[in-house]
Order: sequence, then C-alpha cells, then structure tokens
Amino acid sequence: MEIGPGTGALTRHLFQKFPQMVAVEVDIRAIEHLYGEMPFLKIIEQDILKVDWASFEQHLPAETRDSGDKWYVVGNLPYYITSPILFRFLEWRTKLSEAVIMMQKEVAERLVAKPRTKAYGILSVQFQVMCSMEYVLTVPPGVFIPPPKVESSVVRLSFDKAEPACGYEALKTVVRTAFSMRRKKLSNTLKPLLKGPLPDDISFSLDQRAEELTPEQFVELTLCLNQNDKV
Repeated sequence: MEIGPGTGALTRHLFQKFPQMVAVEVDIRAIEHLYGEMPFLKIIEQDILKVDWASFEQHLPAETRDSGDKWYVVGNLPYYITSPILFRFLEWRTKLSEAVIMMQKEVAERLVAKPRTKAYGILSVQFQVMCSMEYVLTVPPGVFIPPPKVESSVVRLSFDKAEPACGYEALKTVVRTAFSMRRKKLSNTLKPLLKGPLPDDISFSLDQRAEELTPEQFVELTLCLNQNDKV
C-alpha cells in the first residue's frame, strides 16, 4: 500500500515489482496522471484518514482475503496530517507487517525520542510500546522540487510486538491523560483516573512527570489502574 503517490515518482518503481499494490490518493489531477501512466494500478480515490479497512481488502484476490497475510505500507506522508495517519497505523496494527515512510524530521524524532527529552511524548510512548522502530536516514530539503523549509526523515515501523498486557485503549487513555499537563506531577495529571493508592512495589513515583516514565512503566501504570477498574 502506498499512501499519497502523487504523480508516481516512487509508484512506477513499486508497481513493476508489486503489481497487486494499492495506492491511496485524493488529488484528482494526480489520480488522472497515475491512471494515464499505469492504467492497471489499483487506486483508492479517497483521503487516507477516511478510508476503512474493507477498502483495502476488496482489492485482494478472493483466495487471499482470509489468508492472514499482512500489508506493507510505504509513502511520503503529507506533513500536515502525519500524526493522524500514524495513529491510524496503530488502529490497523494487526493487519500491518511494516511501514517505511517519510515524514518531517521533527515528527520522526518524536517517534524515537527517549524519556526526559523535550521530544518525548504521546507519540513516543504509544509507538514504542506497540512496534519496533528504526530511524533510517535524514533527507535534506535540496532533494525536493521545490525544496521545503524543513528536513525530512525516513523511518521503518515493524508491527512485531505483542499487544500490551494492559490493552491498547486503556494505555492510550492513561498516556494522553498523563501528558495533558506534561510539566505537572503524575499525582496531579492522573487525578481523573486515581481513586485510590497504587501498589507499594511500583517502579516509579507519582511525584514524577509523564516525560520521566519509560514506555514499559506506562504499561505498568495502566495495569495498576486496570486492577482498580479506573480505565
């Protein structure tokens, strides 16, 4: 699956090797160009944020729809909607094997950020819990026409991790609540979810801020809250 093929600079090479690929494009002029150059290319003519999974599945041969085969995603993501697209990947995680995508460098740095850094946040925790990541390379503005004002990055996401024991939806609630006021202590930000004391043997303190907890500690925190039926 290629997201945002545009006029096909990458697509024409992918299509030669993967003729069963699916492209998702919303710009009608780009779509007309793609069909003119690759008339047999399967294109979903829709905004990627509005596409449901059945739209991809219907393009598969009937004999492979229920085979359990997973998808590979490539694309130069539109920079202004990169984060929403990334979170769609997490929604589709059981259907995906890998995504190799280009994005604004600032977003890529947030994905791979470590605790206690400015870039570390919701995106960092949720993706580091749910998949393995590799920062592949930095792409300078000069390789684009016209050149943007920012650097870009290519990142590989491998959806090879098991579902967290706490559950993804519960984890998402806790992480987003904790980072809603990232400079405040967890004891303050988690008040809507904290209705009683946490176990004595936890590996963190509620006197810490969200940015100080590792992804694994967020799973631990969510499990504690799950046991108290708070999320």
